[in-house]
Amino acid sequence: MAILLLKKSYLHKDLKEIKFHDLWNSYGVFTTMRAVGRPVKILFFKEHIENLLKSLKIYKINKKNIKKNILKLIKFNLNKKKKYDHLFRVAVNNKMISISLRKRPKPKSNFSLKLINYKRIDPEYKNLKYKKILNFLKKMDTTKSDIALYKNNKILETGTSNLLFIKKNKIYSPNKNFYSGTTLKFFKKKIKKIKKRNILIDSLNKYDEIIVIGSGKGVVSVSNIEKSTWKRKSLKYYRILLKIYQKAVTNCPRYIG
Repeated sequence: MAILLLKKSYLHKDLKEIKFHDLWNSYGVFTTMRAVGRPVKILFFKEHIENLLKSLKIYKINKKNIKKNILKLIKFNLNKKKKYDHLFRVAVNNKMISISLRKRPKPKSNFSLKLINYKRIDPEYKNLKYKKILNFLKKMDTTKSDIALYKNNKILETGTSNLLFIKKNKIYSPNKNFYSGTTLKFFKKKIKKIKKRNILIDSLNKYDEIIVIGSGKGVVSVSNIEKSTWKRKSLKYYRILLKIYQKAVTNCPRYIG
Protein backbone atom coordinates (compact mmCIF):
# COMPACT_ATOMS: atom_id res chain seq x y z
CA MET A 1 0.00 0.00 0.00
CA ALA A 2 1.07 3.60 -0.56
CA ILE A 3 3.01 5.35 2.19
CA LEU A 4 1.18 8.44 3.42
CA LEU A 5 3.55 11.41 3.65
CA LEU A 6 0.93 13.49 5.44
CA LYS A 7 -2.12 12.26 7.35
CA LYS A 8 -4.36 14.46 9.48
CA SER A 9 -7.94 14.43 10.74
CA TYR A 10 -10.00 17.35 12.03
CA LEU A 11 -13.35 17.49 13.80
CA HIS A 12 -16.09 19.39 12.00
CA LYS A 13 -17.15 21.28 15.11
CA ASP A 14 -14.01 23.30 15.80
CA LEU A 15 -11.44 21.93 13.29
CA LYS A 16 -9.52 20.47 16.22
CA GLU A 17 -6.86 18.03 14.99
CA ILE A 18 -7.35 14.48 16.29
CA LYS A 19 -5.77 11.09 15.68
CA PHE A 20 -5.76 10.30 11.96
CA HIS A 21 -8.58 8.17 10.53
CA ASP A 22 -8.48 7.24 6.83
CA LEU A 23 -12.31 6.93 6.95
CA TRP A 24 -12.38 4.00 4.50
CA ASN A 25 -15.69 2.15 4.65
CA SER A 26 -17.40 4.83 6.74
CA TYR A 27 -20.48 6.71 5.50
CA GLY A 28 -19.01 9.60 3.55
CA VAL A 29 -17.27 10.76 0.38
CA PHE A 30 -13.81 11.72 -0.86
CA THR A 31 -11.85 13.20 -3.72
CA THR A 32 -8.26 12.64 -4.82
CA MET A 33 -6.48 15.50 -6.60
CA ARG A 34 -3.16 15.64 -8.40
CA ALA A 35 -0.75 18.21 -6.95
CA VAL A 36 2.16 19.06 -9.23
CA GLY A 37 5.12 21.45 -9.41
CA ARG A 38 6.55 24.28 -7.32
CA PRO A 39 4.74 26.54 -6.62
CA VAL A 40 2.07 23.87 -6.42
CA LYS A 41 -0.71 23.49 -8.98
CA ILE A 42 -3.77 21.30 -8.34
CA LEU A 43 -5.18 19.89 -11.53
CA PHE A 44 -8.93 20.55 -11.99
CA PHE A 45 -9.10 21.92 -8.44
CA LYS A 46 -12.41 23.79 -8.83
CA GLU A 47 -14.08 20.74 -10.39
CA HIS A 48 -12.83 18.41 -7.63
CA ILE A 49 -14.23 20.68 -4.91
CA GLU A 50 -17.55 21.09 -6.74
CA ASN A 51 -17.89 17.30 -7.13
CA LEU A 52 -17.04 16.77 -3.46
CA LEU A 53 -19.64 19.31 -2.32
CA LYS A 54 -22.32 17.78 -4.58
CA SER A 55 -21.61 14.34 -3.13
CA LEU A 56 -21.75 15.71 0.43
CA LYS A 57 -25.19 17.14 -0.31
CA ILE A 58 -26.43 13.83 -1.73
CA TYR A 59 -25.07 11.98 1.32
CA LYS A 60 -26.73 14.61 3.56
CA ILE A 61 -23.49 15.60 5.27
CA ASN A 62 -24.56 19.19 5.81
CA LYS A 63 -22.07 20.71 8.22
CA LYS A 64 -21.83 24.45 8.86
CA ASN A 65 -19.09 26.18 6.80
CA ILE A 66 -18.04 22.86 5.27
CA LYS A 67 -16.73 24.33 2.01
CA LYS A 68 -14.83 27.06 3.83
CA ASN A 69 -13.34 24.54 6.27
CA ILE A 70 -12.27 22.11 3.55
CA LEU A 71 -10.55 24.91 1.60
CA LYS A 72 -8.90 26.19 4.81
CA LEU A 73 -7.48 22.74 5.63
CA ILE A 74 -6.17 22.20 2.09
CA LYS A 75 -4.38 25.56 2.21
CA PHE A 76 -3.00 24.87 5.69
CA ASN A 77 -1.58 21.49 4.70
CA LEU A 78 0.06 22.39 1.38
CA ASN A 79 3.72 23.41 1.61
CA LYS A 80 4.45 26.30 -0.76
CA LYS A 81 8.17 25.45 -0.83
CA LYS A 82 7.73 21.78 -1.71
CA LYS A 83 7.97 20.42 -5.25
CA TYR A 84 4.97 18.18 -5.81
CA ASP A 85 4.05 15.21 -7.92
CA HIS A 86 1.62 13.83 -5.38
CA LEU A 87 -1.97 12.76 -4.80
CA PHE A 88 -3.82 14.85 -2.24
CA ARG A 89 -6.92 13.17 -0.78
CA VAL A 90 -9.77 14.84 1.12
CA ALA A 91 -12.25 12.50 2.83
CA VAL A 92 -15.33 13.64 4.75
CA ASN A 93 -17.87 11.87 6.95
CA ASN A 94 -20.33 13.13 9.57
CA LYS A 95 -17.65 13.48 12.26
CA MET A 96 -14.53 14.75 10.56
CA ILE A 97 -12.45 15.83 7.58
CA SER A 98 -9.36 13.73 6.85
CA ILE A 99 -6.51 14.82 4.62
CA SER A 100 -3.65 12.72 3.29
CA LEU A 101 -0.82 13.00 0.79
CA ARG A 102 1.08 10.30 -1.06
CA LYS A 103 3.60 10.15 -3.86
CA ARG A 104 1.94 9.70 -7.25
CA PRO A 105 2.85 6.28 -8.69
CA LYS A 106 4.00 6.69 -12.30
CA PRO A 107 2.42 4.04 -14.55
CA LYS A 108 4.68 1.93 -16.76
CA SER A 109 4.24 1.55 -20.53
CA ASN A 110 3.37 -2.15 -20.21
CA PHE A 111 0.25 -1.68 -18.12
CA SER A 112 -2.23 -4.51 -17.57
CA LEU A 113 -5.75 -4.90 -16.20
CA LYS A 114 -7.10 -7.72 -14.06
CA LEU A 115 -10.82 -8.43 -14.41
CA ILE A 116 -12.72 -8.50 -11.09
CA ASN A 117 -16.41 -9.38 -10.83
CA TYR A 118 -17.50 -6.53 -8.55
CA LYS A 119 -19.58 -3.34 -8.70
CA ARG A 120 -18.96 -0.59 -6.16
CA ILE A 121 -21.72 0.41 -3.72
CA ASP A 122 -23.47 3.50 -5.16
CA PRO A 123 -20.93 3.54 -8.00
CA GLU A 124 -22.10 6.91 -9.38
CA TYR A 125 -20.58 8.62 -6.31
CA LYS A 126 -17.06 8.79 -4.91
CA ASN A 127 -18.06 7.26 -1.59
CA LEU A 128 -15.77 5.70 1.00
CA LYS A 129 -16.95 2.09 0.57
CA TYR A 130 -13.59 1.04 -0.84
CA LYS A 131 -12.30 -1.69 1.50
CA LYS A 132 -12.80 -4.49 -1.01
CA ILE A 133 -11.09 -2.54 -3.79
CA LEU A 134 -8.18 -1.59 -1.52
CA ASN A 135 -7.74 -5.26 -0.59
CA PHE A 136 -7.30 -6.10 -4.28
CA LEU A 137 -5.00 -3.16 -4.98
CA LYS A 138 -2.63 -3.77 -2.06
CA LYS A 139 -1.62 -7.08 -3.68
CA MET A 140 -0.66 -5.30 -6.92
CA ASP A 141 2.07 -3.01 -8.21
CA THR A 142 -0.17 -0.10 -9.21
CA THR A 143 2.50 1.30 -11.55
CA LYS A 144 2.07 -1.85 -13.68
CA SER A 145 -1.56 -2.86 -13.26
CA ASP A 146 -5.05 -2.06 -11.99
CA ILE A 147 -8.28 -3.98 -11.54
CA ALA A 148 -11.09 -3.63 -14.07
CA LEU A 149 -14.46 -4.01 -12.37
CA TYR A 150 -17.28 -5.75 -14.21
CA LYS A 151 -20.81 -6.96 -13.50
CA ASN A 152 -23.07 -9.09 -15.70
CA ASN A 153 -20.36 -9.28 -18.37
CA LYS A 154 -20.17 -5.43 -18.57
CA ILE A 155 -16.95 -3.57 -17.77
CA LEU A 156 -17.52 -0.53 -15.52
CA GLU A 157 -14.33 1.20 -14.28
CA THR A 158 -10.98 0.41 -12.70
CA GLY A 159 -10.31 0.41 -8.97
CA THR A 160 -9.31 4.08 -9.10
CA SER A 161 -10.00 5.44 -12.59
CA ASN A 162 -12.22 5.57 -15.65
CA LEU A 163 -11.84 3.57 -18.85
CA LEU A 164 -12.12 4.54 -22.51
CA PHE A 165 -12.35 2.05 -25.36
CA ILE A 166 -11.32 2.81 -28.96
CA LYS A 167 -12.79 1.05 -31.99
CA LYS A 168 -12.49 2.20 -35.61
CA ASN A 169 -11.51 5.75 -34.59
CA LYS A 170 -14.47 6.09 -32.22
CA ILE A 171 -14.18 6.56 -28.45
CA TYR A 172 -16.54 4.80 -26.04
CA SER A 173 -17.04 4.81 -22.29
CA PRO A 174 -19.11 2.31 -20.27
CA ASN A 175 -22.84 3.00 -20.16
CA LYS A 176 -23.57 3.19 -16.42
CA ASN A 177 -22.69 1.95 -12.91
CA PHE A 178 -19.42 3.87 -12.65
CA TYR A 179 -18.21 7.19 -11.24
CA SER A 180 -17.70 9.84 -13.90
CA GLY A 181 -14.42 11.28 -12.63
CA THR A 182 -13.01 14.77 -13.09
CA THR A 183 -10.52 13.67 -15.76
CA LEU A 184 -13.25 11.91 -17.76
CA LYS A 185 -15.43 15.04 -17.56
CA PHE A 186 -12.47 17.10 -18.79
CA PHE A 187 -12.04 14.87 -21.85
CA LYS A 188 -15.78 14.88 -22.57
CA LYS A 189 -15.62 18.68 -22.79
CA LYS A 190 -12.49 18.63 -24.94
CA ILE A 191 -13.43 15.86 -27.35
CA LYS A 192 -17.26 15.91 -27.32
CA LYS A 193 -17.53 12.66 -29.21
CA ILE A 194 -17.18 10.10 -26.43
CA LYS A 195 -20.15 7.77 -26.76
CA LYS A 196 -21.64 5.62 -24.01
CA ARG A 197 -22.21 1.93 -24.64
CA ASN A 198 -22.18 -1.38 -22.81
CA ILE A 199 -18.60 -2.69 -22.96
CA LEU A 200 -18.98 -6.45 -22.95
CA ILE A 201 -16.12 -8.72 -21.91
CA ASP A 202 -17.02 -11.03 -24.79
CA SER A 203 -16.51 -8.23 -27.32
CA LEU A 204 -13.20 -6.81 -26.04
CA ASN A 205 -11.23 -8.09 -29.02
CA LYS A 206 -13.13 -5.66 -31.26
CA TYR A 207 -11.38 -2.72 -29.55
CA ASP A 208 -8.03 -1.37 -30.75
CA GLU A 209 -7.13 0.50 -27.57
CA ILE A 210 -8.15 0.61 -23.91
CA ILE A 211 -7.11 3.76 -22.05
CA VAL A 212 -7.15 4.41 -18.29
CA ILE A 213 -7.78 8.03 -17.25
CA GLY A 214 -7.88 9.57 -13.77
CA SER A 215 -6.27 11.91 -11.27
CA GLY A 216 -3.73 9.34 -10.17
CA LYS A 217 -3.07 7.57 -13.45
CA GLY A 218 -3.28 10.55 -15.78
CA VAL A 219 -3.56 8.88 -19.20
CA VAL A 220 -2.36 5.28 -19.53
CA SER A 221 -2.48 2.86 -22.44
CA VAL A 222 -3.42 -0.71 -21.45
CA SER A 223 -1.16 -3.30 -23.08
CA ASN A 224 -3.07 -6.44 -22.09
CA ILE A 225 -5.76 -7.90 -19.85
CA GLU A 226 -4.90 -10.86 -17.62
CA LYS A 227 -6.63 -14.12 -18.59
CA SER A 228 -7.96 -12.51 -21.77
CA THR A 229 -6.83 -12.73 -25.37
CA TRP A 230 -7.15 -8.94 -25.80
CA LYS A 231 -3.90 -7.16 -26.69
CA ARG A 232 -3.22 -3.53 -27.55
CA LYS A 233 -3.33 -2.92 -31.32
CA SER A 234 -2.58 0.81 -31.45
CA LEU A 235 -1.33 3.83 -29.49
CA LYS A 236 -3.00 6.45 -31.70
CA TYR A 237 -5.68 7.74 -29.33
CA TYR A 238 -3.49 7.29 -26.27
CA ARG A 239 -1.03 9.75 -27.82
CA ILE A 240 -3.84 12.19 -28.72
CA LEU A 241 -5.34 12.11 -25.21
CA LEU A 242 -1.93 12.28 -23.51
CA LYS A 243 -1.04 15.43 -25.46
CA ILE A 244 -4.35 17.09 -24.44
CA TYR A 245 -3.83 16.06 -20.80
CA GLN A 246 -0.20 17.23 -20.66
CA LYS A 247 -1.27 20.61 -22.02
CA ALA A 248 -3.87 20.85 -19.22
CA VAL A 249 -1.15 20.11 -16.64
CA THR A 250 1.15 22.76 -18.15
CA ASN A 251 -1.61 25.39 -18.35
CA CYS A 252 -3.08 24.63 -14.93
CA PRO A 253 -3.04 27.82 -12.80
CA ARG A 254 -0.95 27.99 -9.65
CA TYR A 255 -2.86 27.08 -6.49
CA ILE A 256 -3.32 30.22 -4.39
CA GLY A 257 -5.83 28.93 -1.80
